Amino acid sequence: MKERLEELEQFAIDVILDRRKGLKASLLRVFLLGLSIIYRGLVALRLSLFRNRVMRERNLGCLVISIGNLTVGGTGKTPVVEKFARALHEGGRKVAILSRGYKSKRPPLLRRLKNKLTGVTHFAPPRVVTDGQEVFLDSHMAGDEPYMLAKNLSGVAIVVDKDRVKGGLYAIDKFQADTLLLDDGLQYLRLKHRLDIVLVDRYSPFGNEHILPRGTLREPPKNIRRASYIFITKCNGEPNDDLVTRIRKYNRTAEIIECAHHPLYLQNIITGEQLPLSELKGKYIGTISGIAVPESFEDGLGKLGANIELTRRYTDHHRYTRREISAFINRCINRDVDMIVTTEKDFVRFPTIRATDVPIYFLRVEIEILTNHESWKDCVNRICRPRPIVPAGRYF
Repeated sequence: MKERLEELEQFAIDVILDRRKGLKASLLRVFLLGLSIIYRGLVALRLSLFRNRVMRERNLGCLVISIGNLTVGGTGKTPVVEKFARALHEGGRKVAILSRGYKSKRPPLLRRLKNKLTGVTHFAPPRVVTDGQEVFLDSHMAGDEPYMLAKNLSGVAIVVDKDRVKGGLYAIDKFQADTLLLDDGLQYLRLKHRLDIVLVDRYSPFGNEHILPRGTLREPPKNIRRASYIFITKCNGEPNDDLVTRIRKYNRTAEIIECAHHPLYLQNIITGEQLPLSELKGKYIGTISGIAVPESFEDGLGKLGANIELTRRYTDHHRYTRREISAFINRCINRDVDMIVTTEKDFVRFPTIRATDVPIYFLRVEIEILTNHESWKDCVNRICRPRPIVPAGRYF
């Protein structure tokens, strides 16, 4: 059943991204385009209701920073959230990350029904992935991205709940948080944002230019005007003049910062051994991934000198089984590859693996600021060392 659902999901993705040809795919695209028109109207209506205060956001009395994007997945958001959280923590803020825990395990059906019947659903506490010292949940219960952040960050609490208002109140009460990072929060309007950080993928800035479900845009490109800072991700040092020009059509004031996902090292998933990236040069490798844009990961390995002999791709957030991992390992053994490489985000969704005949590594990456360093430093400093007296409406 799971495999069938993933096949249907992949088929839908291929249709949306125009990879599928034929009458069936064309008819489905026409149908999805009609739904997109309706969805666009609903997005505009919702924004208007909040803008005109018919629907009201909650102000929790502390700084809320949203880090999100206009498109569905693929911008490399998690390393940016990690960089912000670490910088703010080191700057003296008490930081908590609020996540909805995408594809995390839900409570059992009977418990959910019981909660609804007894009316306790609203009062169920959020799930605490970490209090900043100890990690309490695995990736299955927390979701892969919150768990990965919890493993890499110290001193930062991470709370998972669909209701980010409830999660924020919990973080303030239990962890005395004074700064809330709203992971994937651009469209979460129930919680008042003081800063909106919007990520734009250099290679696919506005997806295929269509709104969901015909495309990958959650809202029209013009809505990037809500951004306080715009990070152009996956840059390679080449100029982004055309993209910056287009962004400036919609937002003339936001600071634009170009950054790259900088690979640091390879880490063995069993032993924890770390290898320098130079070990990839000339090696024949197999890659396995379940991320939104696997091409970016694979191209990056090629640029580091690896020869990709075998590739296995799954849908984004795919949770691996031992059978799937074993089957890919056997294929790699038959092709005599030197190692298997995956992403850190995929590794946290692997089952427990005790020994393999071919070593498996994940690629550890971090965000590197390439341009506008002063704006990045100013952003962090404004948050960590705000001016003592701020006239109404002037700060942020």
